[in-house]
Formats: sequence, structure tokens, C-alpha cells
Amino acid sequence: MNNRAYKEVSILLVEDDDIDAMSIERALKKLRLANPYYRAVDGVEGLAILRNQGVGRPFIILLDLNMPRMNGLEMLVELRKDPKLTDSVVFVLTTSNDDQDRAQAYKEHIAGYIVKSKLDSDFTELLQLLDHYWRLVELPVDHN
Repeated sequence: MNNRAYKEVSILLVEDDDIDAMSIERALKKLRLANPYYRAVDGVEGLAILRNQGVGRPFIILLDLNMPRMNGLEMLVELRKDPKLTDSVVFVLTTSNDDQDRAQAYKEHIAGYIVKSKLDSDFTELLQLLDHYWRLVELPVDHN
């Protein structure tokens, strides 16, 4: 058993698909991950939540690309321009297997690009990966 203190990492899901969002919530419960969990339905709402400090640090963002109002790539550009959010850890979680989308996302310094069709339909595999990730990696904390 690991003796290191557990780091409570918040999760912000920016996803317009209710079914995918519910699947991620079920995977959190299935794995008994008690991490604070927040959801935005597009990039505009995601940025508002982050800018109003609605998500405590450290946090990980799971970001869909194809959304209304502000898509994931547009949100990434805004995140990287914002001095208080530029160090956000972002995993793209998308249906797009397009090389151009992947290249553009990595240019915005994402931690990983995950195509939904390559995951189990219940997202358990993804949440297990994230659980290991935040237990091993030192994440950015408050700037204050």
C-alpha cells in the first residue's frame, strides 16, 4: 500500500453529450473515486467555471472537441492565453480521430489525446488511467 498522502484532484468535464457525461460519472462511482467532479457543456461555460474559481486546484480537464458556442480547440487557445489558467492539465476526450485536430491540440500543450471509440463504453479504463496519473504526477496548485 502506498503511504503517500492522497491528492484530491478535481475533474472538470467539458462535454456537451449527456450520455458520455453520465458514463463518466458512473465510472467515477464504479471505481469509488470521490474526486470533486464538475461539468460544463461547452468551452464558454468551462472557462467561466475556471475563471470564477469554481474548481479547486489541483484539477484535470477532460475536454471534448466538438461542442456548440466554443469548441474544445477554441477553449484550449483561451486557456493558454490566460495567465491564471495557462498551466491547466488537459486531456482531450473526443470522437475525432483527425490528424489535424490531434496536431492542433498538442500544439496547445495537452497532456493526452484520447479517442472515445478506443475506450470501453463505460469509461472505466480512462478513469483508472487518470487515477494513476494524478497519484504519480505533481500537478499545478493555487497561484496565490
